[in-house]
Amino acid sequence: MVIIVERLPVKSRILRSVGYDESTKILEIEFHSGLVYQYSGVIPKVYADLMHSDEIGKYFSEKIRPRFQTKQVVK
Repeated sequence: MVIIVERLPVKSRILRSVGYDESTKILEIEFHSGLVYQYSGVIPKVYADLMHSDEIGKYFSEKIRPRFQTKQVVK
């Protein structure tokens, strides 16, 4: 099943946009390269902390990328 997640632009050197679907706990990240990945099992607090981080790319790299299962979204 494909989950459609609306993303918001973010200020980051590596991330272009971020979206979150609370009902499925799916975090969707678009990179400046154009690649899009979905991370599963992300609780709302992690998403909120990411969006409020002063260094969103660093937070993503340290707290999300190594902890959550991911899959690439094919356009």
